[in-house]
Amino acid sequence: MSDTKFDLIVIGAGPGGYVAAIRAAQLGLKTAIVEKQHLGGICLNWGCIPTKALLGGAALAQQFKHAAQFGFNVRDIDFDIQQLVKHSRQVSEQLVQGIGQLLKKNLVTVFNASAHFIAKEQLELTDADGKKQQISAPHIIVATGAKAANLPHVPVDGEHVWSYKEALVPKELPKSLLVIGSGAIGSEFASLYQNLGCQVTLVDIAKQILPSEDVDVAKYVHKQFEQQGMIVLTESAIQKIEVEQGKVNCHVETSSDVKVITVDKVLSAIGVKPNSQDLGLEALGIEFENGFIKADPWCKTNVVGVYAIGDVAGAPCLAHKASHEAILCVEKIAGLRDVHALDRTQIPGCIFTHPQVASIGLTEQKARAAGFNVNVGKFPFQANGKALALGESGGFVKTIFNQETGELLGAHMVGHEVTEHIHGFAIAKYLEATDESLAHVIFPHPTLSEVIHESVLSAMQRAIHI
Repeated sequence: MSDTKFDLIVIGAGPGGYVAAIRAAQLGLKTAIVEKQHLGGICLNWGCIPTKALLGGAALAQQFKHAAQFGFNVRDIDFDIQQLVKHSRQVSEQLVQGIGQLLKKNLVTVFNASAHFIAKEQLELTDADGKKQQISAPHIIVATGAKAANLPHVPVDGEHVWSYKEALVPKELPKSLLVIGSGAIGSEFASLYQNLGCQVTLVDIAKQILPSEDVDVAKYVHKQFEQQGMIVLTESAIQKIEVEQGKVNCHVETSSDVKVITVDKVLSAIGVKPNSQDLGLEALGIEFENGFIKADPWCKTNVVGVYAIGDVAGAPCLAHKASHEAILCVEKIAGLRDVHALDRTQIPGCIFTHPQVASIGLTEQKARAAGFNVNVGKFPFQANGKALALGESGGFVKTIFNQETGELLGAHMVGHEVTEHIHGFAIAKYLEATDESLAHVIFPHPTLSEVIHESVLSAMQRAIHI
């Protein structure tokens, strides 16, 4: 094959795209990847990674507030937001360089260009200088991700109204910030800025913050946010905004009245929309659903040889979902046996607020609505020795089991570092563990993970320490 003909081409080098390219190369396929901006996509450059670097600073700020509990007298702390931003950018750059090295190591051909389908198996690439060339492959994976959605009456100008990009690289810490949208992105930024010393107002049209999470978890986080000094307004909508003398006047319609809240900055975090435009997909006859590319559990579109993975293929818009899809899609293309189709009930979710939130499977409300008779267990970190020793006793673990079969239907965690523990439930769920089998697992002491065990026992009316 020539340098323009490949076995497989990936469009987009985010956590779905670059993983797909590497796995394809490992399986012996001549592989190319096309990326018009930067390796790593939004996740590494403007999403998952830099936000966690900033949240590391926010977590440290929280620890300073409770230093006296451990005998430390911490005074006159000087905080430099620019140094924290610099740290986050350096982390991203390091990982992006690593991806470049991995692609090179696996002999993946990288094209820095935008891509457009001119036929089912053929792409036209255009680089930054406008130079065009054509490449082809019998298998093409679209992994172009998603971008921030905006409200028409709250236009992002980068100065007074931010998107997540501006929120990641602030020139200075605003004294006040209003965040529109309390999903994972909005809540993480609200928590980050509140903990760094900003007065945050969090607004959402939904009945609860974190609308996709279990009601008990959402209520707990809501209460914790307010105790930290955050103003939280649910069932509320932004009517309009006005910029006056460098401030932003936000007209917020609540269930009872219309408030005018004046802040330094506004962050729009209402969700994402897919990067599915300008690819030539419509001319191929690709089917869409709510703007996202419609794909089956094997990531196949309705057009043979064209696949879609990650955010562009629909919710949940999570990096680990994209990477998992990448591997199963490529392995299916390569003809490997024992490849499992995507099961969305097996995808864990993590929200890095303070306190953290992690979950997998059905909420209690959805389980009951689906007709399951359920046993629900709940155990607080306050009754856990390690949590008390760390001074992190807030939160709980909640488990939902099928009353008839003992099947784990869902698990929901809120508290210190719960994002590091949800994988335990993910493994249990994938291996079809029951409440009875989990009850027999020996958990080490003293650890935070003991709360997982006690939550299972609680669902069986057998909890020991409460």
